[in-house]
Amino acid sequence: MIEEITIRDLGVIGEASLPLGPGFTAVTGETGAGKTMVVSALGLLLGQRADGGAVRSGSAQAVVDGRWNVPDDGPVAERVRDAGGDVDAGELFLSRIVSSEGRSRAVVGGRTGPIGVLADLADHLVVVHGQSEQIRLKSSSAQRAAVDAHGGAPLAAAASDYRAAYEGWQRAQSELDTITGDRDARLAEAARLRSAIDEIEAVAPQPGEDAELDATAERLSNAEDLRLAAGLAHEVLSTDAVDGTRDVLSLVDEARRQIERVSQHDADLQAIADLLAEVSVQVSETSARLSSYLGSLDADVSRELESVQTRRAELGALIRKYGPTLDDAIALLDDGSRRLVELDGDDDRVAELAREVDEQQAEAVRTADVLTDLRRASGDDLARRVSDELSALAMAGAELVVEVSPRGELGASGADRVELLLRPHSGSEPRALGKGASGGELSRVMLAIEVVMASSSEVPTFVFDEVDAGVGGSAAIEIGRRLAMLAEKAQVIVVTHLAQVAAFATNHLRVVKDASGAVTASSVQQLTGEERVAEMARLLSGLPDSESGLEHARELLDLASSRSTASS
Repeated sequence: MIEEITIRDLGVIGEASLPLGPGFTAVTGETGAGKTMVVSALGLLLGQRADGGAVRSGSAQAVVDGRWNVPDDGPVAERVRDAGGDVDAGELFLSRIVSSEGRSRAVVGGRTGPIGVLADLADHLVVVHGQSEQIRLKSSSAQRAAVDAHGGAPLAAAASDYRAAYEGWQRAQSELDTITGDRDARLAEAARLRSAIDEIEAVAPQPGEDAELDATAERLSNAEDLRLAAGLAHEVLSTDAVDGTRDVLSLVDEARRQIERVSQHDADLQAIADLLAEVSVQVSETSARLSSYLGSLDADVSRELESVQTRRAELGALIRKYGPTLDDAIALLDDGSRRLVELDGDDDRVAELAREVDEQQAEAVRTADVLTDLRRASGDDLARRVSDELSALAMAGAELVVEVSPRGELGASGADRVELLLRPHSGSEPRALGKGASGGELSRVMLAIEVVMASSSEVPTFVFDEVDAGVGGSAAIEIGRRLAMLAEKAQVIVVTHLAQVAAFATNHLRVVKDASGAVTASSVQQLTGEERVAEMARLLSGLPDSESGLEHARELLDLASSRSTASS
């Protein structure tokens, strides 16, 4: 519920504060005083598009502040906190600032936030009916939503069951379409994988094998140089040459013996003798390893090298086709095998999905039938009750017709096309609201629908702008009475020029203009007592000081008070 709206420099309004609160608030004023700016201000707080031209002439910006009472644990508070704002003890503050250049920003719960947050909150805070908002009732989705909302919890549960069945059917159908639609491509992929797996399995590569083969090929390609160098080194270290040439091992041993012969004369020489003994051992071990290495060199190097090169060529072919590395080719063997199992199982999956599609479709059809029956019952009841309301709103003989017809296929909202039609008078053909109703008639149809649906509506505030256009006399009194009935269950704010409507308000605000040179400023006054009587007289006759007008105003207020009491 809106507690208060403050407006600064919007249109002709210089600065005004609108105390609202619960019940029925009527906003009146002279033509051009800025009554519609009240609705425009509320629209800005609800995230509607900002227009720099709406900023009061000579001002840099317009500011609209709103104070709401909302539940601390409701969807509004949750969305505000998601946006970084806060709801303080049930009070929510919203603000919209619009510059004369058309730029705007929003403040939500004390924090600057995106304009879109205001639009998100709008559906939970206010329903606005005006000449520009009448298009809402012409929308097929809005008409279906109205019928569904009127159906209450049973229809909401049926709609939820249908959505679950429909979405399950669509998921299964989408997967089936993907598999069957890509069948040729999947068959080709399976053939390629099968060929690759056969080729890789035939070669049977091992991790790191290519690096080992490279090293082996390098060794075999230089086998003669390796044999010659190792042989010469072995001869230098240890040899049994008969030409008297002495090798390293014999020279080291000779040196060790010479040192050991005199080491008893100097203790330092013993350490050197020990080092020479270690050198002798190392030379001997090195000579033995060279001998073993020479023995390992295969005499038939060319045949071994040919075998290595052949293997390298096989691995190289795999790397070129499935690389860039041998590990990639080996990984393809594992990953491709798993993918091949998946592709080869398409036939089984297709059969399984086909069964699932049939089952889910059957469930969607069944739940759609239930939804249709409930919608027809809700539509009939809504049409009957709204038609009763229209009779009292200067539309005698008019009927609302709710047509629930098959759309020929299942959709996200069911199998139905829901349309609200208006039969202007008995015997005439019902026509779509957008074609069969004037602006004033459409406003009254919307009012009748809101009055009927108020008990099931979760929106706390309704705003009507000129809902009484084209109406007068007793019909206007009935409009006022029905707005008062709606106000028993929700907050109602009405911009009106009819005293018969304003008489039923529990809170009467007047927008007053004060011409000052080229600039017109407006302010808002809360009327009580004789001030309200004078405003009612002005609305009735244009003469706020006329005794007959004042008497008529008092009579109308007494009539509205008695009818409101009787209806409650």
